[in-house]
Amino acid sequence: MKYFVSGIHTDAGKSYCTGWFARRLMDEGKKVLTQKFIQTGNNDMSEDIEVHRRIMGTGYFPEDLDHTTAPLIFTHPCSPQLAARLDHRDIDLNVIDRSSETLEGKCDVLLIEGAGGLMVPITDDYFTIDYVADRHLPLIMVVNGSLGSINHAILSFEAIERRKIEMPYVLYNTHFDYDPLISEDTYNFISRYLAKHFPGCRMLNVPSIK
Repeated sequence: MKYFVSGIHTDAGKSYCTGWFARRLMDEGKKVLTQKFIQTGNNDMSEDIEVHRRIMGTGYFPEDLDHTTAPLIFTHPCSPQLAARLDHRDIDLNVIDRSSETLEGKCDVLLIEGAGGLMVPITDDYFTIDYVADRHLPLIMVVNGSLGSINHAILSFEAIERRKIEMPYVLYNTHFDYDPLISEDTYNFISRYLAKHFPGCRMLNVPSIK
């Protein structure tokens, strides 16, 4: 089984939440691997994979060292389409697909962390959400309670609903609960929205790392 993990914006906490969810599944007895869809802002190893492994408590896997878990790494910290252009390289989605297939054969659950949010461009005409929809990947969305998150979350949910993408989980990252009034209202609003529009979706609280 594989899931794609995205967030309502770039700094929603996807890497931490991916590692946390992987650890939770491991504690249930499942063999779990994670993959970074496209990594930008690094030269060799994926910093997001490092975060996953640290939270999972596993250290690096052989699949990390041979880059199966992060098959496309670009140097500039920006959107994939810009990072690829700056590095004078192409984004070959087949490379990601082959890596995912290899990893899926070695685990019970594969979590594929995206780059930024759902509308992050891979090319001028192809977005992350298109990749998820074309491959019929169940989606895990990371949300939080920072100011503006309701807007970002609902825009993402509407795009997901319009493309008929399955969303079995929403992970609420409590790390950004700086204002109790705003964060409580955000949590409750998103919960009510999910109950109405995604009744089969479970929202899980991710403990703060503060």
